[in-house]
Amino acid sequence: MANDPNVFEYAPAPESRSIVDIKPSYGLFIDGEFVDGHGSAFKSINPATEETLAEIAEADDADVDKAVKAARKAFRTWSRMPGKERSKYLYRIARIIQERSRELAVLESIDNGKPIKESRDVDVPVVAAHFFYYAGWADKLEYAGLGPNPQPLGVAAQVIPWNFPLLMLAWKVAPALACGNTVVLKPAETTPLTALLFAEICQQADLPPGVVNIVTGAGATGQAVVSHPDVDKVAFTGSTDVGKAIARAIAGTDKKATLELGGKAANIVFDDAALDQAVEGIVSGIFFNQGHVCCAGSRLLLQESVADEVMAKLKRRMGTLRVGDPLDKNTDIGAINSAEQLARIRALAEIGEDEGAERWSPPCELPSAGFWFPPTVFTGVSQAHRIARDEIFGPVLSVLTFRTPSEAVEKANNTPYGLSAGVWTEKGSRILHMADQLRAGVVWANTFNKFDPASPFGGYKESGYGREGGRQGLSAYLKADTKAGA
Repeated sequence: MANDPNVFEYAPAPESRSIVDIKPSYGLFIDGEFVDGHGSAFKSINPATEETLAEIAEADDADVDKAVKAARKAFRTWSRMPGKERSKYLYRIARIIQERSRELAVLESIDNGKPIKESRDVDVPVVAAHFFYYAGWADKLEYAGLGPNPQPLGVAAQVIPWNFPLLMLAWKVAPALACGNTVVLKPAETTPLTALLFAEICQQADLPPGVVNIVTGAGATGQAVVSHPDVDKVAFTGSTDVGKAIARAIAGTDKKATLELGGKAANIVFDDAALDQAVEGIVSGIFFNQGHVCCAGSRLLLQESVADEVMAKLKRRMGTLRVGDPLDKNTDIGAINSAEQLARIRALAEIGEDEGAERWSPPCELPSAGFWFPPTVFTGVSQAHRIARDEIFGPVLSVLTFRTPSEAVEKANNTPYGLSAGVWTEKGSRILHMADQLRAGVVWANTFNKFDPASPFGGYKESGYGREGGRQGLSAYLKADTKAGA
């Protein structure tokens, strides 16, 4: 990317597309079979090339009703199946995901635009890990601290976003099935292909029909799924505005809900931090997955005494980032997921300049086709700037400074969001103090964007409520029932 003759250049190392067989069209997955949808079909686009990948069926209200009825019918047997038997299906799914990991990674990068090394090394391994983890819980639910005889809720309506299509599927489907629930899942309209491949994996694993149903479509389909009267649980990951609409839609019903929404995380670097390590964490925090991360470290808070040094190191490191073909194993930053998202990123970046912040990107030649945005950093940012308040959801970093830990806490918490934060310091006592003060669901210490299926994840305030992952993630899919045999 950089023109510096001292910068090492990488030869192209493209991953082959041949391992993936993308069908011309896809139907809905209901009651164990692929069926036609009755809505208006839509196209899935490769964001790196703008080519049409496949035509996708849209589920209308009648299709959603059919899927919910299939899930309700399957619930009668799936919920009564011994936990050790349910776990066998989850283990089988996990092993098939591992066996088909290269296929899944390539398809995710084609459909989403993220670099293949992220799909291959992060997304798919963590997907398999979630199914393995919750397979282990399926026959141990009475030891989860949720009562001696916890019971499944019923039919779970799950709506997932486009930034981590397969990973968000795993976060929701694995615990739901382990607890004895059945699922109606709607993937994002721009990234449905790995969810539909997962449907094939369910068939390959001989999962009983109706236990997992996948309906594709846009917002109207998602609204039909979450508002269906025979749904017992709603799980949503996505924007805060849509999360608020869902909360309003299910208010006054008996539906249980978990909402994992937006974020504007503070990544705080103190003067005693290992600065080179911190710079790597800053880069990972905001440029991983093109910044399409709800918990991205999009606000960098630097202690004044090291701000200039960190910025010099950061700009040098940004100059080595490679933007381009998501299937090239050397690519660091892939394509923006859609034209709509690219327009939003551009608009907010222009507002940042108009409001007086200083914009910088390294020299970068972007591909002529597709949706691209260079890694960008803004300095001279104040709390009043929109780029410090609004979630940009792209590779754009806003830099603020602070003098004291209390000022860092005040600035970090000055946001309607509360999903995550990062702290960089060599003092363990300071890490614990900051973690106690920061109003964020996850606080990373001397790292960022690290996930484990055994660790709960979720936020406060406008970042939603409920937790996914870990033992705590089971509670979202269980009701405590102390009456044996209920």
